[in-house]
Amino acid sequence: MKARLIATGERAPSWVAQGFAEYQKRLSHWLPFELVEIEPGLRGKGRDARRATEDEGRRVIAALPKNAYVVALDVPGRQLSSEQLAQRLEHWRGQGRDLAFLIGGPEGHSPEVSALADEKWSIGPLTLPHMLVRLVVAEQLYRAAAMIANHPYHRA
Repeated sequence: MKARLIATGERAPSWVAQGFAEYQKRLSHWLPFELVEIEPGLRGKGRDARRATEDEGRRVIAALPKNAYVVALDVPGRQLSSEQLAQRLEHWRGQGRDLAFLIGGPEGHSPEVSALADEKWSIGPLTLPHMLVRLVVAEQLYRAAAMIANHPYHRA
């Protein structure tokens, strides 16, 4: 099983890229993890945000691995503790499908992307910069994998 984080947005600042790369490296022997950056739709004065979100949605769908189990990060999604995420990760592994985690643009996911998500995950009710969400997802997946492997990283 492999995992892909498909994130709508500009290139991450160096501190996010470095942190993400660190967790990506740590995860590599448990869960190969790839980042795919999706170009954001055009926004601004006189532009239609809905159209930008739809454009992003088409690019996200094109980046999905075939037959992947799709988890959309979404504020109204299901909130999970680290222990619950580890249980979900074990469940997903048992399905034998690749995973795709999706981070939407400023207005969230397009209706088409939301409709094809197998599951929606919320990392909490706080509004976080989407760049930071990349790092949180990578760390939490590493933590979940470490818990499954009985690695001492997680200490509750």
